[in-house]
Amino acid sequence: MSVVEKMSEALGLEALRGQSADALQPISRMVRVFISSTHSDMKHERNAFWEKAYSELQAHCQSMGLIFEVVDFRCGAREIFAANHLTTELCIKEIESCQRKSDGPTFIALLGNQYGHRPIPRLIPETEFELLMSKLPKDSESLMLLNQWFFKDSNSVPPTYILQPITTHYPHYSDKGSESGELRDNDVISWNLTESRLLQVLRTTAQQAERDGDISGDQKHKFFKSVLEYEMEHGFLKTQKDATAVLFFRELPRLSKRNYKKNFAKFLLDVTADGLLDNEARELLTDLKQRICNTGRLQPLCMELSKGAMDPSRKEHKEYLGRLCEQVTSQIKELISRNALQTSGTCSTEDPGWSRLKQEIFHHAMLSKERCSVFKGRDSILGKISIAMWESMDACHEPFLVHGPSGVGKTALLCKLAQEARGVVDHRGVVVLRLLGTSPLSSDIDSVLRGVCLQVCGALGLQLPYPHISNTHEELVRFFHSMLEDVSKQGDTLLLILDSLDQLLEANKPPQLDWIPKVIPPNVQIVLSVSDESFEKYKSLVSAEQNKFEVEPLTDNQGKDIIDAYLSAAGRKLTSAQLGTILNSFQQSRSPLHLKLLLDTAKQWSSNTSMSNVRLGNSAQEVMTQFVETLEENHGKKLVSHVLCFILLSRNGLSEAELQDVLSLDNDVLAEIYKYWLPPNHTLLRFPRLHWSRLWHDLSTHLTERWEGGVILLSFTHRQFAELVRKRYLLCDIKADMHTILAEYFSGQWSQGQLRPILLPSLSTLLNADRKVPPQPLWFSEEVANVRKLHELPYHLAHAGKWEELRQSVLGSLDWLCCKTLQCGVSCVIQDLSLCTDLKECPEIQMLKETFLLLKPSLDFSDGRVDPSLLVTEILSRLQCLTDLYPSMIGQLCSQCVDWFASCTDPVLVPKSCFFQAPGGPLKSTLTGFTRGVKAVVLCSKRELLVAGSEEGLIIVWSLNHLQTLNSLSGHTAGVLSLKLMDKTNHCLSTGLDGTLRKWCLISGQQLFCINDAVSVQTHTPTHVYMIEERKIIITNPNGLVKAWHVDTAEPLYELTAGVCSVLGVVGDAVACLCSEGALCFYDISTGMQHSQTPLPGPAGHHNITCSLTLTKYSKILIAFGEGRLHSVWSHGNESVVDLPSPALFLRTSEDEKMLFAGCNRTLCVFLVTRTSIQKVLDLYHDASVLCAVSSSEGSEIITSAQDRIIRVWSVTTGALLDWIGVMDSAVASLAVHQRTVVSASIIANQLKVWQLDYNTKHRIKTFIPAYCPLVALSKDGETVFYVKEGNKTEVFTWSCTEGLRPGSMDVSSEVCCIELAQQKRLLFCGLRTGTILIYPLDFALETLCLPPPENLPTVRSMAISPREDRMAVAYEDAVCLFEITSRDSFPCVDGPFERYSLLMLHSPISAMALLSDCRLLYGTFGGEVVIYDFKTATAAELDHHGAAITCITMSNWDVQALIGSQDCVQKLWNLSPVLLNHTMEYKGFYFEGVLCAVFSVNDKYIFTGSLDKTIKVWDVSSGSLLYIQFVYSPVIKMMPHKDGFVAMTQYGSFIKEAFRCPDTIKPGYNPLRNFRAHYRVTSREKNLNAPHTVINELPDYNPAQFNFIGMGLIKSKPSNTCVLL
Repeated sequence: MSVVEKMSEALGLEALRGQSADALQPISRMVRVFISSTHSDMKHERNAFWEKAYSELQAHCQSMGLIFEVVDFRCGAREIFAANHLTTELCIKEIESCQRKSDGPTFIALLGNQYGHRPIPRLIPETEFELLMSKLPKDSESLMLLNQWFFKDSNSVPPTYILQPITTHYPHYSDKGSESGELRDNDVISWNLTESRLLQVLRTTAQQAERDGDISGDQKHKFFKSVLEYEMEHGFLKTQKDATAVLFFRELPRLSKRNYKKNFAKFLLDVTADGLLDNEARELLTDLKQRICNTGRLQPLCMELSKGAMDPSRKEHKEYLGRLCEQVTSQIKELISRNALQTSGTCSTEDPGWSRLKQEIFHHAMLSKERCSVFKGRDSILGKISIAMWESMDACHEPFLVHGPSGVGKTALLCKLAQEARGVVDHRGVVVLRLLGTSPLSSDIDSVLRGVCLQVCGALGLQLPYPHISNTHEELVRFFHSMLEDVSKQGDTLLLILDSLDQLLEANKPPQLDWIPKVIPPNVQIVLSVSDESFEKYKSLVSAEQNKFEVEPLTDNQGKDIIDAYLSAAGRKLTSAQLGTILNSFQQSRSPLHLKLLLDTAKQWSSNTSMSNVRLGNSAQEVMTQFVETLEENHGKKLVSHVLCFILLSRNGLSEAELQDVLSLDNDVLAEIYKYWLPPNHTLLRFPRLHWSRLWHDLSTHLTERWEGGVILLSFTHRQFAELVRKRYLLCDIKADMHTILAEYFSGQWSQGQLRPILLPSLSTLLNADRKVPPQPLWFSEEVANVRKLHELPYHLAHAGKWEELRQSVLGSLDWLCCKTLQCGVSCVIQDLSLCTDLKECPEIQMLKETFLLLKPSLDFSDGRVDPSLLVTEILSRLQCLTDLYPSMIGQLCSQCVDWFASCTDPVLVPKSCFFQAPGGPLKSTLTGFTRGVKAVVLCSKRELLVAGSEEGLIIVWSLNHLQTLNSLSGHTAGVLSLKLMDKTNHCLSTGLDGTLRKWCLISGQQLFCINDAVSVQTHTPTHVYMIEERKIIITNPNGLVKAWHVDTAEPLYELTAGVCSVLGVVGDAVACLCSEGALCFYDISTGMQHSQTPLPGPAGHHNITCSLTLTKYSKILIAFGEGRLHSVWSHGNESVVDLPSPALFLRTSEDEKMLFAGCNRTLCVFLVTRTSIQKVLDLYHDASVLCAVSSSEGSEIITSAQDRIIRVWSVTTGALLDWIGVMDSAVASLAVHQRTVVSASIIANQLKVWQLDYNTKHRIKTFIPAYCPLVALSKDGETVFYVKEGNKTEVFTWSCTEGLRPGSMDVSSEVCCIELAQQKRLLFCGLRTGTILIYPLDFALETLCLPPPENLPTVRSMAISPREDRMAVAYEDAVCLFEITSRDSFPCVDGPFERYSLLMLHSPISAMALLSDCRLLYGTFGGEVVIYDFKTATAAELDHHGAAITCITMSNWDVQALIGSQDCVQKLWNLSPVLLNHTMEYKGFYFEGVLCAVFSVNDKYIFTGSLDKTIKVWDVSSGSLLYIQFVYSPVIKMMPHKDGFVAMTQYGSFIKEAFRCPDTIKPGYNPLRNFRAHYRVTSREKNLNAPHTVINELPDYNPAQFNFIGMGLIKSKPSNTCVLL
């Protein structure tokens, strides 16, 4: 089964196609239990639970990756019953919420000796209440009492009688503070008596009604029922799940009735309002317990209290509470574990990416369902959009853009559009809906695209994006566009709806539009919406007015329809006066959001609510403000403001458990709650849950629940409400304080018994209390990370200004960085670091951010789920060179990396030098998005835009300020040749190898016109396009013609055909053309009429013009000739001639045209230009051909690029070389400058690099040599490198680890072809193309030895020095000669050749060789042949043939084995005495597997290889097994063993020094390929000493090597001393 099929099966095709998401209900990771007990009777048991059991259960849940939450209304509350009589309903809602959300147990009941408070039902149906009243005599006191406290609400459907709030008749009942204490006490007593009378009346009438058969027993019982029984019924008796509840019964000692009456106060039994024992309640409690036991579904825990009333200080009572906690904890754990086993199978096998997609689809589906529930009207605009989509279904088209003011109903409209579309698309049609900004995965472009691509590919069976594609913006955009094309080609239907596009806008950044296709293929529809505030930024996406749709305010009729639908769904209605009030307020805005907020308020109105005192806001903002003011009045300003701010300030929302914990740490909120009385428990202080439930009840319409990782997080429903909270409450100091509390919570500062002090208004001293908040470890278990901490903690520490803690505990912690990278991906770490650098300038954090930006491409290939060794290697090998500069954070981080390597139990390479590109250097950013080389680059400093075109025909526009992609311009079908920006508009001209000239709008990305056959398509022909913006004319030069076009309309103006070879430039009002007769002709730019002609020097028709340049400022043209002359010409004749050192390959001026640059081979000539003269001022010499030159913005520096891949910075005044930058990967063909930023591009590399001229030079890595050195030799101590530069093979340079590049070089007389180093004797051998070998004694710096070439002067192909350094073999084109290395009078000497081995004519040239101590020569050829030749016996044996050129032959240190590597994926390890093949190691990777170099470890246990795939691999010599792979960004070209590892040089010039650590025993299941998409195979011979030849395992059809010994006639020559001292 393919990956796509597996995903489709896991998520379901219906869900992926957008039809139904009901099956995607997330699996809860919350354990949420409601504790039911009476308030006073079980106080000690509840306290014991909180003090002993709670923390243990919390830790148990955390270890399983679960969130533990307890809902206990009695904890911390003085009185749970409120004046509005809502407590019972709140209890039932919380129990139902636990049952809906909890993964496991949901209910804990602690039943003691009290039945508890028996409240009056708040709501009584009309028929039932009037039936009860009919049982009372008319005009009776009881009837009057009922009519006084109950009123009929006709707004309820059906009508209901409602118990009025206590404060209606007892206004001081809820008063707080000592000043109203007496009034409050009187009202409390009065209400208690009134409540008793009301209950008595209702119970009496209910009993009578039951006897009369008018009501059932259950209906009667609700007038007798306690809150405890309500809780038991909903939490246990009515549920169908057995494994959800834990019940505890506490029994009284067996007492007589007389003792009961005597001790009821002592045992906290139920009493009546007049203080007598309530026998009725006692019987009801007994019946309740019996009902529980009769279910047979649960065996409750029972304990008998035998020593009088509860006293926790008594030993037996203390033991009893301990046993209670143990038993409750044990049962809860068992229920949690049992349920976890049932759900673990589903969670463990699902890909994390699929889980996130599943969560995302479900989230948007639920929001859409909610928005559509009362949707009415809008038929007109829905019809228009539907018709437009239908008409464009079979053709390419633009996106559809819906816009309107905030709150006008765009989101609901698009949700309705999606709902209707699901009903009309075919069975394979896909509808994808994203309400942007409502979840983390819909809040940034890449996350949105990633989710959309996964969903569409899964729904339609398309190839899923690879990790490196989905984690790179440019690759992801390209995949998204190609996916739309694939959908269209398959004939499937796709509707993609993206609501609130402006939610993807980043602050102070231009909109990123490159990902939105400008042309959408048939069968695919994209509908976007934006607010009117952002419409100007996005309207350029759509040029056709018929594709833009404005959502207008609601009409009166539409408003009335919505009111009817809303009230009907809520089971409510309004009086005519109330309806008129709503409509009058709605008509002020006609906004759906405003109307929704009005109806949220109106549904609370009863039919008796008078409109005379009701003030409704005339806008959504006013209504929300009134709502918040009401919340503050009912719940307290501190509580309301802090709850709203905590939700707003959280990064991704808060769960209810987190919010309750955070409020428990908020001293200001607790001080408000406990302002007038002390908390019940002085050692344990928690925010009372009852207060949150009451606030949630009133606030719920403005809060949205969103699943994330199995947890429900709270966020605001409306963005306008969030903005109101921000403006109303979030002052700077308050904001920092609240971030501090959130940071302290997510850091676990006050967990595990740590007491947090608080000063309560009712106390004069600090109270130190345990807040019982959970600990916040980084890992809950070995496999379960604390993802919430990873997301939230750095965000809050940064905003709280706790920089030291952030640096030390988070960003400077290797454990943190590894955990977050592995769990959340590299992008999330970069987001954290970017957040910090945006808030505060900190060099260390900036260095760390740049480090992660540099390592991101490597980790993206693994989708972030990589072995920690990869990340630790990247960090250490980039940062350890900066530890002295930044010891506090970076130094600490590198020290942790070293410790990590020391404790690693797997094979690993340990970096000992800084060999990856370090942060803080000149490289600022790498701009990607192309698949082929970059041909043209232009830059507009005024608009801060960068535009580049590539050889694949793509043009990309970037913002220079933010270096983000703004647009991708697709149209050219072949490579882009040139780009020209227009000064007065945001337009650009481009030409391509498809022969077209195109005009683009850079902001919208739209193509404005395309002119075919406008330019020449020959790649060797210069592309001549000239734009005269003032005259609105474009001049092109296709195939010897001159054509003029109108720049706005593309209308052809004129064409010149007679005798024109090429256009050289535009001078003033004339076009300068080279004519066929060799003259320079000038044509009127407007009419094309010739008005003058100037002869060029030299014979007619033989002008070798290398390049030309127009000086617009001076109205002249510069022409460079192949003879090394530079002519300055204007329309009236030649002005001056300047001689150049060699022909100019390019001409370029500074922006102000005061300086002219001419690239003449390796010299850049700098001229000072005036109106009358051109004067040379500087010659800037380079080591290779100069390719490009520009001046800095201020004109004080010249930046050049050359063929040697180096960018140089020169002083204009002195010509001194100020700085140089090694680009490494390819020669720079184009340069552009903006302020102190340089942009470089290459026709070979598919990316642009952005360099910063102002950087800290201390950050420059000193451990490197120039890139692409063809020849390198390393000293064995790893301290010195000898190399020959690319393009200059007649000098040998020396580089030292400690000193850097040593002054001077070793000059040679001819091109060096190979170099070798005799390590012990310190001799450097250089083989030349002339056949000469130069020998440099390193201990005698001024001396040079020479081995003269053979008579035919053959090129030296290769050299090999024996392990004892007493012999040297030299391979020429036709023979291999053996020399002897000796010394005379302590001075080195080389004698010979003593032996000569002639090579066969048909033999491929030797590519690599090694000389053994016993005079045997092992060599390989470019044809893949491998031969061992014995100079002593003059015999040769051919070994196994390789399928490609032999690239390296490496001897073990003890001359026992040899590794032969080739350009294919095969390397072979041979035993040399006897010659037997030990292992064949085959490695198949992502690309380029060939081995370039190899070396044995010092102890010969391991082999280190460097390969074309830019990796270093470690192999075990004894088994041939692959032990470790390390990606090093560049092929390794030379290696030497060093101590416990090796030193090496890479193709990019980096010097690598590493140690290898390998445990004696490798763990079972260890996989060296865990970070790579590759496979390898090792084939080994059987270890049989008597075997005459190699035996190959695993390959039965494989032929072992057959050794054909051939006697070769040796050409003996007389030994002679041929070493000559120079």
